[in-house]
Amino acid sequence: MLTTFRRLIAKSRFPGSKTYWEHRYAAGGNSGHGSYGEFAQFKADFLNRFVADHGIRSVIEFGCGDGNQLSLAKYPQYIGIDVSPTAIRICSDRFRDDPSKSFFLAGTNTSLQAELSISLDVTYHLIEDDIFARYMADLFAAAQRFVIIYSSDPKSDLRSEAHVRHRPISQYVSQLFPNWRLESRAANPLPKHSALNFAEFMVFVRRE
Repeated sequence: MLTTFRRLIAKSRFPGSKTYWEHRYAAGGNSGHGSYGEFAQFKADFLNRFVADHGIRSVIEFGCGDGNQLSLAKYPQYIGIDVSPTAIRICSDRFRDDPSKSFFLAGTNTSLQAELSISLDVTYHLIEDDIFARYMADLFAAAQRFVIIYSSDPKSDLRSEAHVRHRPISQYVSQLFPNWRLESRAANPLPKHSALNFAEFMVFVRRE
């Protein structure tokens, strides 16, 4: 079923970010290579250390996907948001015995907040300008202390695959969210030849 879905995407116009991910999960697909193996472990190590070092008590993630990345996390309280109903069902079932975690379909509860708001491998999959803008607004509105984005950050907008669009994230945040400043970056230490190591961590802190 997943192979059929990929063939349809390759032969037709991109169906839209929300539709793409819902169909992908419904067809048996997962969150992608970035949420598995050494990439997932690198991200988990960074985030778990950040949460511990800064005494973070609550985390909200916009784009929880299939929950594989989350399985490596050590967060006191966690809220996962996703546009895919299938992804939400997968995560709710996977972590049903863990009361520290809850999951919501994007747009169903806009009042949710946490000390740390995170986005992992999501921004470059948001092709449409309006969806990207809404996502970024929600990401920062939900954060009380920090926002961490794991993404590419080119100097200008770049389009590659049908479901990939690289945007200048740090520039965008600087222009649209003046109450937040880029505090630090953490480059991906994995081999430079890897097709998946174009992303890096960007840590934003609310200005006092």
